Amino acid sequence: MAKTLLWLQSGGCGGCSMSLLNAEAPGLVTSLRASGIELLWHPALSEASGGEFLELLHRIADGKQPLDILCLEGAVMRGPNGTGRYHLLAGSGESMMQWIAKLASRAAHVVAVGSCAAFGGITRGGGNAVEACGLQYDEAERGGLLGEHYRDTSGLPVVNIAGCPTHPNWVTETLSRLAAGELDAGDLDALGRPRSYADHLVHHGCPRNEFYEYKASAAQHSQLGCLMENLGCVGTQAHADCNIRLWNGEGSCLRGGFACIDCTAPGFEEPGRVFTETPKVAGIPVGLPTDMPKAWFVALASLSKAATPKRLKDNAAADHIVTSPSRTSKGRVIK
Repeated sequence: MAKTLLWLQSGGCGGCSMSLLNAEAPGLVTSLRASGIELLWHPALSEASGGEFLELLHRIADGKQPLDILCLEGAVMRGPNGTGRYHLLAGSGESMMQWIAKLASRAAHVVAVGSCAAFGGITRGGGNAVEACGLQYDEAERGGLLGEHYRDTSGLPVVNIAGCPTHPNWVTETLSRLAAGELDAGDLDALGRPRSYADHLVHHGCPRNEFYEYKASAAQHSQLGCLMENLGCVGTQAHADCNIRLWNGEGSCLRGGFACIDCTAPGFEEPGRVFTETPKVAGIPVGLPTDMPKAWFVALASLSKAATPKRLKDNAAADHIVTSPSRTSKGRVIK
């Protein structure tokens, strides 16, 4: 029997759905079909609207329509004063917050798609006037709409497919594993993110890694050098496989020349600094690579800079490769 999936959107931009539509190898429809998932409704893919949509929600809430997976995209908006009335579900007279809670109580699994649904994300920024939160987190604090102790019928917490936006295959892979009953608590990290992507760092596979190793840094965003030292990149701390599992087979933020801002983490939207600048103390970046003691970083950085090949120094400060690697034969440089 097919597993049923309902996808709702709350406080957000819809970017995770836009990304999802670019799923490839396989595409979205093929992936859902192969996983035995029946899509009951999605705001961008389904024809049903108005009364038909509300009827579906009522049937689920009343237990007449089984729901295996509830996906929420966008933050839960609890304002004003915890009433949820900043975001009413049209035609129902009730807040989206109330509907999410009712449907979550009926779903076999609950999935937060994107950092807004997981932690509050961008919607929570700027003083959080709308009282936005995630399904089971309020930024980095456990709680959110469903509460710290929420568990689904299989014992899982909310599955937080965090990202802004999410990679389409993070979503299809997670849904497939849920439908097959092959995702358990050990497959999630401490923030409820699937370890299939969260056990990696954005730094892994970064095309600028050689520049990083020699601390050959860019000073401007158009340059090829490492973006960590001067331009705000936190790819050495961010949990995701963005440079391994590329967007559209070839893209990532860093490949496009943009610093990683750690969009899979709670609170990324307000880092307390300019996104494109690296805060430093005595010339040392405040945000060091994961698990790297400061003393070791300083020592290695000094050694690396002293050994930087001229080729990397030239290219790091350019917007294209100006000096190519030398050809060698049996250890001898061929000029």
